[in-house]
Formats: sequence, structure tokens, C-alpha cells
Amino acid sequence: MIGFRLNRLALPLALAALLGLAACNKTQTSERPPEPGDVAVARVDGQTIWASDVRNEAASEGQIGPGEPLDMTSGLFERSLNDLIDQRLLAKAARDHGIDKSLTVQRQLAAMQDRFLGDQFINNNINAKIDDNAVKAQYDDQVKLSKQSEEIRTRLILLKTKDDADAAMKALQGGALFEAMAMERSIDKATRFSGGDMGYISTDIMPQAYATVLATAKAGDTVGPVQTDGGWAVLRVEDRRPEQMPTLDEERPVIMRYLVYNQVAGLLKNLRDSAQVDMLIPKSAFKDDEQEPASAPQTADGTDAADAVSDDEDDSASSASLPAKLKAAPAPKPPELLPAADPTAGHHFFAPASAGKGH
Repeated sequence: MIGFRLNRLALPLALAALLGLAACNKTQTSERPPEPGDVAVARVDGQTIWASDVRNEAASEGQIGPGEPLDMTSGLFERSLNDLIDQRLLAKAARDHGIDKSLTVQRQLAAMQDRFLGDQFINNNINAKIDDNAVKAQYDDQVKLSKQSEEIRTRLILLKTKDDADAAMKALQGGALFEAMAMERSIDKATRFSGGDMGYISTDIMPQAYATVLATAKAGDTVGPVQTDGGWAVLRVEDRRPEQMPTLDEERPVIMRYLVYNQVAGLLKNLRDSAQVDMLIPKSAFKDDEQEPASAPQTADGTDAADAVSDDEDDSASSASLPAKLKAAPAPKPPELLPAADPTAGHHFFAPASAGKGH
């Protein structure tokens, strides 16, 4: 498994500190803009801060996307500028106190620089290789591999006891409106106020209890009661149709994540194959589990601090140049079929694991 993370929030900030420590040893001798049309917006002890520096700071904080413009008159620009000034002052103070000379600090900064450069190398090598043709080809392959099932649009009345369900069934047989009874009696909060409408659910992912009683039911039939984990269910079939395949646009984000993963995996394999890597710890010494040590810091809600930071990093923008729609998506493990981009939004190539739960 690849332990590589794209889009680290802390990394650009740490690299800024690294560059700040180096820059504080010099006075500004050139006013040449680092980018065409760049504008000097502040100086800290002779060191110029450019508008592009402020924009990069805002991007590293996840306030804007990589490469997105930032209005110099906006409040966000002012806040990011002040943050950057504080960073420069803190870096200078660190140098004045000799912190930059610490071997521990130098090793940490070197490691941060390595990770940043590694990110940039990956971005530079994979972006050009992932285009619409590659996405379309992967989509076409998945369509060929997919097994099309049937979708049933169903309404639900969920009740606590079998007696309640029998009474509801009797009322429906006597002419009561299903939608009205669902709103009045059903205990299923997700569907109660929509008249019990569960939408279309494919037969291969619905609860087995539902699939059994709905197998031969026709549109307009009411079946049940049937026992489920949540109580006793009475169901009505609204419609049956062949499963609708997800469109290319719907699958594009997950396909791109899949292609990015494969590109990264192949790139790292080539680098390892061409390098001499000697593991000085035998593989048998590593445990299979990834449990945090008991001494790991905890957040206020009791979760591991490292996990909380990792979640934030995955959801935040960085200076990486990957498309913005990939920012919040960690690289998936290599699947036989592509995972669903949104487990709650219909049926994708890979069945949503959560579908049908709770009824």
C-alpha cells in the first residue's frame, strides 16, 4: 500500500517556514517579481512579500483553490497577508534564537522539503497523462464488466410490531391511501414524510428480506409484512425497470482518482526498481494492525490527533496542481471494479455498501 498523501495542508506552511528561515539570512537586493505582473504588497525587515505569496498562502490554508485568483482588495487577501507577515516575523525570531541551527529542526525541514518536492514531481508527471480519452476508455471498460440488474421503486411503511403491521396491511386492503398511512404511522424517519418513497433501489443491493417479497411483485402490488432489522415492513411497488447505468460525467471523479492512483503506484514502483533500497528491519517485525500507540495525543472528541489531522489534510487544498475536484479524495486501493463516487446517489459500478441499511 502506498503511504503517499497528496494535498497536505501543513506541508506548504512548513515549507514557507523553511524558506523564511533561509531568506531571513539575507536582505532584499532585487525587486524583480517572481511572476509576470506580480505586485509587491509588503516588506518585512527588507524582505518583499508579493501578491503571489499571499495567494499561495490562501491556497495553502484551503481558502482558495490552487491557481485560483485572489482579489487584492478582499478581506481574505488582507487576512492572508497578515498571516504571511506573522510567519516571516516568527521565522526571523526563530533564526535570532538559533532554532534554525538545531539538528532536529534541520532534519524536519529537510523531510518537509522532500515531501513537497515529491508532491510536485508526481503532479508534474501524472497530470499530462490523464485526459478525457483515458477517462472515457476506463468508463467503457467498466460498462462492459458491469452486470445490469433490476431497479424497483418502492414505498415503505415501517412499524414496530407485527400486530401494527398487520393492522396497516388490513387498512390498506380496505382502501386506505399508502402515502397517507406512511406519513401517519411509519417510524422510518428517512421516508415517512415523503409518503414512504424509497426511490429506485437495485435488487442486488436492497435488504434480502425486501428482495424476497418483491421478487414477483408487480407495479401497484402491496406486500408484507416482512420482518427487518428496524421492525416490520409493508411495501408497495411503484415501478420496475432495468438498472440505469451511471453516466460518464457521474463516474468521472472516481475514475480520475483511480487513474491517479495507478499513475502514482506505477511511478513509485519504477523509482523503487531503479534504486537500491535496503530494509534494515525484517518484514516479520511489523504488525498487521495500524493501531495508534496508547500515548498518541487525543483530540477533544477522543479521536487520535493524527487521524484528525489526516482528515483535515485530505479535505483541504494545497499548492498541489491536481484538479480541484480531486482535493477531497484520498487515493483508493486498487479495486476490481471502481468504487462509487457517492454511495447515496444511485447505483454506480460498485454497489453502495450502505444502501438499504436501517430499514
